[in-house]
Amino acid sequence: MKAQAENQGSERLLLFVRNPELGKVKTRLAASVGPEQALEVYLHLLQHTRQITEHLPQHKVVYYAERVAQHDLWPETVYEKRLQPAGDLGQKMEAAFAAAFAEGCTAVVIIGSDCHQLTGQILAQAFDALKTHEVVIGPALDGGYYLLGMRSLHPGFFHNKRWSTEHVFPDTLRDIEQLHLSYSLLPSLSDVDHAADLDEDLWPLGNKG
Repeated sequence: MKAQAENQGSERLLLFVRNPELGKVKTRLAASVGPEQALEVYLHLLQHTRQITEHLPQHKVVYYAERVAQHDLWPETVYEKRLQPAGDLGQKMEAAFAAAFAEGCTAVVIIGSDCHQLTGQILAQAFDALKTHEVVIGPALDGGYYLLGMRSLHPGFFHNKRWSTEHVFPDTLRDIEQLHLSYSLLPSLSDVDHAADLDEDLWPLGNKG
């Protein structure tokens, strides 16, 4: 059963996740800790992401990278499930935002599943920020962002970006400022992409010596 598909509300949280399969997740982390430990870390990150999102009041849509899974970590009574659109990361995100606004949403936030420091309070703060700002963005310490939210679609945010580099956040912020949009910045947090990003809660999973 789709999660409250008939009553989606005006606020939507998009969650981009990968299907948790050995050798296909956290490949940069796997280079140092091995694919088995990288998968274990990713499963822990997925659990964390569910824990901080499942009780939020917004309509929640999980976008799977490869195929939609049923009866998994994401209960159908809480999360609507869809397949990520085709294209690069920017094209995928743009299409997900466009679908949300086409379906009547007035505030849309997207996150991944890589930020162990993200909390439900920060997510609530993001939606609160969109009540008074046109854009909200959560900078990641590696130069990307762990969260992006907006009240209407701005396609330029997703075009001509060097994804998975330190240029993503400053280039997106430049887009926001050039469009003279009001924006709110969330706390800077760390994504988990490398062994050095593993905090004390994740290090046992990463087999720290």
